Amino acid sequence: MPVQGDVTVPADLHRLRDIAAKSGRGLDVVFANAGAAGSAPLGEITDEHFDLLFGTHVKGVVLTVQTLLPLLNDGASIILNSSVAADRGRLGTGVYAAAKAAVRSFARTWANELAPRNIRVNTVNPASTATPMMTAGPGDDFVSRTEQLRRARREESPMKRLGEAYEVANAVLFLASELSSFTTGAAIPVDGGYNQI
Repeated sequence: MPVQGDVTVPADLHRLRDIAAKSGRGLDVVFANAGAAGSAPLGEITDEHFDLLFGTHVKGVVLTVQTLLPLLNDGASIILNSSVAADRGRLGTGVYAAAKAAVRSFARTWANELAPRNIRVNTVNPASTATPMMTAGPGDDFVSRTEQLRRARREESPMKRLGEAYEVANAVLFLASELSSFTTGAAIPVDGGYNQI
């Protein structure tokens, strides 16, 4: 059942919680996956850039998990979408990388805090993935700049390709399932070896 909303708006999350609560069964899985992109080197970081990235990736994740926490069944699984950027120092991505590192940090802390309820908390850390968000941003020659960006990211990858959304989804399904019943506080790379070799 799709429920449209903005993860940075508490009223939208409360509406989502209320709809989910109507089933009376609680939640077994929460996948906090909201994204915003953009780059700005130090000296060019604006309030808008910072607020968009931290609002979406950090505040949005915290509000989502905290709002849905009362519905989580014991033994549930929380999966947060981080990024390989959390462990890299790519030029111009300081705010994005810091936001994704914060997500990774929350997973570790929450895994510890929720262990008494046997709720597992993990992250998936994708590299560049072929989604509509993988673009060069607005401006002239959008299509050619986007293809240049994607080509450059493919060349950086040991597997010489972008990830696919279903590959990230497969890692999420693993973390949501009993197959990962002894995995918590972990960061699962879905990066084609980008941060591994």
